[in-house]
Amino acid sequence: MSFQITGLPLSQFSPLFSMSDEELARQGALRVTADECPGFPCRVSLQDAEIGEQLILLNYEHLPVATPYRSRHAIYVREAATEARLAIDEVPQQMRSRLLSVRAFEASGMMKAADVAPGTAIEKLIEQMFAKPGIAFLHVHNAKWGCFAARVDRA
Repeated sequence: MSFQITGLPLSQFSPLFSMSDEELARQGALRVTADECPGFPCRVSLQDAEIGEQLILLNYEHLPVATPYRSRHAIYVREAATEARLAIDEVPQQMRSRLLSVRAFEASGMMKAADVAPGTAIEKLIEQMFAKPGIAFLHVHNAKWGCFAARVDRA
């Protein structure tokens, strides 16, 4: 079964980079500099920031649904990010080196399945999740830190 992994749209975050540190703090966000690679995964480009790159660390609502599974968590966005344009069935390298949690949702936002897998085996887990009846989309999270990584849809 073919799938499409997507990052977040840059337009939601680009205004943050012109804000002062004080303005960011009022929104619960902060400017950071990558001091290791990998370690600062951008949710727009689906690439890890290089050492020395500037990012914004913010809280993001990645599942804005009216169910108990409504969810938000911290994410990074690189200042130099461009939106990821992945091919069908392509898994970004950023995911390959991490332990991932995959959560399967109905269209209403109710979670129906969840499991973990190393990024090197994510395709098999995606296929298993989409084989379940009623699954509309998947969310991938970094299993250790818990942060949202990307959305997966049927292609």
